[in-house]
Amino acid sequence: MLEIEKINVYYGEIQILSSISLAMEEKEIATLVGSNGAGKSTLLKTISGVVKTKSGRIKFCGEDITAANDYEIVDRGLVRVPEGRQLFPSMSVLENLELGALRSGAKSKRDESFKTVFELFPILKDRKKQLAGTLSGGEQQMLAISRGLMALPRLLLLDEPSLGLAPLIVNYVFDTIKSINTSGTTIFLVEQNVYASLAIALKGWVLEKGKIIMTGKGKDLLNDDRIKTAYLGI
Repeated sequence: MLEIEKINVYYGEIQILSSISLAMEEKEIATLVGSNGAGKSTLLKTISGVVKTKSGRIKFCGEDITAANDYEIVDRGLVRVPEGRQLFPSMSVLENLELGALRSGAKSKRDESFKTVFELFPILKDRKKQLAGTLSGGEQQMLAISRGLMALPRLLLLDEPSLGLAPLIVNYVFDTIKSINTSGTTIFLVEQNVYASLAIALKGWVLEKGKIIMTGKGKDLLNDDRIKTAYLGI
C-alpha cells in the first residue's frame, strides 16, 4: 500500500531525513518509533505532502505521490491525524467532524461515518455540541482521530496519539486503534510510547537522527535487548 524509496528531506540546509526506505501492506498496523526529534513527524508530513522531498520517491497504492499536493493525497484516501490534534477550538465537536468528511466520496457517507465514530467514542456523541477547545486532552485526541476517520481513509497516519494523555486514556486509545485496524483501515503509527506501539504493530522501524537503524516485526523489536536498553529502561 505504501512504498518509500530513499527519500531525503531538508529544512533549509539542515537534513532531517536521510535515505529513508520502508514499505507496508494493506490492512496492517506498522509503527515508527524513536526519540523526540528523530524526524518521525517530518516523515509523516512528507508522506502526506505537507513537506516535500529533495530526492527519492513515495508511492501509495502503486501511484507516485511524491510531487502531489496534500489535498490531492487526502483525496486518494491517505489521511494524517497530526501531532497536537490541531482541532478548531472555537468550533463544536460536530463541526470538527463535518470538516473531516469534505474529501471526495466521504460527504455522501457522512451519516454512516458519524455512527461509526460515535460507536468508537460514545462520549463524543454526548459532547457533539460542545466547543472542541473545552474538551479534555483525551477527548480532544478522540475527536482528532474521529475527524480523520470521517474522511474514510484507506491509510490512516497517526502522529503521537498518546502524547500528554493519562495512562488509562492511552490504553483506551490504543485499544481503539486496534479496533479501527480490525475494521479494515491500514494504520501507520508514529509514537514515542515504544512499548504500546510495538505491542500492536505487525512491523516496525526505529528512527534515530533521521535514519532508520532497525527494522523487524513489532514483537521482535520489543524483545530486542537494544530496544529494551535504549527505550524501555530495562
